[in-house]
Amino acid sequence: MSSQSFHGVLPTRAGVDSPDPVLPLWLVTESSLAEWLGAQPAATGTWVRQQQFAADKHRVLALPAADGRLAGALAGLGKLHSLDALTPWHAAGLPDRLPGGTWQLAQPLTITAATRFGLGWLQGCYRHVRYRSNAGSNAGGSLDGGGSAAPPASRMLVLPEGVDHDALRSAAEADRLARDLINTPANDLGPAELAEAVRAVGREYGAEVRCLVGAELETAGFPLVHAVGRASPRAPRLIDLRWGRASAPRVTLVGKGVCFDSGGLDLKPANAMALMKKDMGGAAVALAVARMLMAARADIALRVLIPAVENSIGGAAYRPGDVLRSRKGLTVEITNTDAEGRLVLADALTAADAEQPALLLDFATLTGAARTALGPELPALYANDAALLAAAQAAGETECDPAWPMPLWDGYEDDLGSRVADLVNAATGPFAGSIVAALFLRRFVSPTTPWAHFDLYAWNPRERPGRPVGAEVQCARLAYRLIRERCG
Repeated sequence: MSSQSFHGVLPTRAGVDSPDPVLPLWLVTESSLAEWLGAQPAATGTWVRQQQFAADKHRVLALPAADGRLAGALAGLGKLHSLDALTPWHAAGLPDRLPGGTWQLAQPLTITAATRFGLGWLQGCYRHVRYRSNAGSNAGGSLDGGGSAAPPASRMLVLPEGVDHDALRSAAEADRLARDLINTPANDLGPAELAEAVRAVGREYGAEVRCLVGAELETAGFPLVHAVGRASPRAPRLIDLRWGRASAPRVTLVGKGVCFDSGGLDLKPANAMALMKKDMGGAAVALAVARMLMAARADIALRVLIPAVENSIGGAAYRPGDVLRSRKGLTVEITNTDAEGRLVLADALTAADAEQPALLLDFATLTGAARTALGPELPALYANDAALLAAAQAAGETECDPAWPMPLWDGYEDDLGSRVADLVNAATGPFAGSIVAALFLRRFVSPTTPWAHFDLYAWNPRERPGRPVGAEVQCARLAYRLIRERCG
């Protein structure tokens, strides 16, 4: 195990190489505070009471020594019933709130709880400072070129014994990669730049990456991807990564890579267009999952398909009323050019399904309806197999990376009916938009292929400790655990 620090954590006490003391950090709940105070010197209890510290969630209290120096700190956990129930979000706010220094948990934790705490700490160290001209003066050290940096003052966490530092590093690096991609504005991240990001990850792990670009998409049989992206001067492309032992169980990830979505000719209003740089969030999540799998040397045959487009306005734009033939051969009547994500996913899912993978997962910032139903923190989860649906939800609960199971309700299939084609790309009614979109995607996957669809938001809309407004990587750890449990 490396003794080098990684963006805010040290592997164990033996890895600390600093003349400064390692400071104790106590985690206390509202119900455990009294017991903790009972074991402390009277002066400590007086200080805590004078500061009116009641172990409220996310509150931090520095503890002074008799000589006035820093002796440690308390971190409030609110009403948490047990330290075993820690989530990453209990730790994510601490790198901002603790005084600078090297910290070590003062209480023993299970490996699961300690790993979650370490991951949350690392997530709380994330900063996206690429576009800040004064970032160098307060960033406290740059990271690996992705535009993120450590907190303003150096705060290090010593990991407890037994935590898998390599796995923690892999999860945190994948999270940073995806957040940097989602946070990057569309003028610096178009289809070509997204493809280069995939190539960079591929080079790191020896994967093969190929791209079909522009008119090649039509020739190669990806007409929907081409149609959605052809109006932009930045050519659409299909990014195709392959890695692993060819005879191993095949796992295919598909990520929606709409680098900016104007809505096309069905133009979005300004307030709906403001966050559309994040419409490639599904692609970022798919790449994060792939990076974790390759870093762990999972014994799978991995394929990642990312249809990368910009949904723009222009003379070559596809139109409402157009009828397009998909890779599968189904014809699609365009009823809304702002329902473009499901179109590019349809061709990619068809290509993925043709190889009959042991597991097929797609990730997409697909519908506002999912946010209306479940809010920004809870992605909608669909699957064509009940056991897979249950396993995915369970994996999310284990990883504190939740998704909520939703029905592929056959009764809404009629909403996809068309008078002139095999189906429409968007229902005209106002109801069940996320379900209808998932039913559309299901048309392009064989019933025998285990398939799950994640309709996610990929964004934090409000400021919270450790979760700044900006990119949020959802369902990546869920998917990683699901794949390792099912396929190796």
